[in-house]
Amino acid sequence: MSTPALPEPEERGTLSIDHAVVRKVAQRAADQIAGTAKVERRVAGVAVGSQGASARVSGRDNDVDLRLDVALHYPAPVREVVGTVRAAVTEEVEHITSYTVRSLAVTVSALVPDVPPRVR
Repeated sequence: MSTPALPEPEERGTLSIDHAVVRKVAQRAADQIAGTAKVERRVAGVAVGSQGASARVSGRDNDVDLRLDVALHYPAPVREVVGTVRAAVTEEVEHITSYTVRSLAVTVSALVPDVPPRVR
């Protein structure tokens, strides 16, 4: 049984990757970096989970602009960790989506202390 021939690439259609997907890729890449932290989410004073990096995506066509909001462990070398986050997020977004990261702004919104557990 033979495999049917594929149409020429320009005749196959298009692929669009929604900004929500780009956002998730960027957030996951940032959360994988040593030195980033998750922040406890609270609703009406009650802990309801934790949240890692958050991202916003804008841009057109294959060029995207990213804005990341991350928390870091304290003490941490902020410039070093942010530089690693920038490189990793850019590489992952470009690798997974084939989009070009035109700009990437990183805001460090919290420093989370490494607190040992109360009970040992």
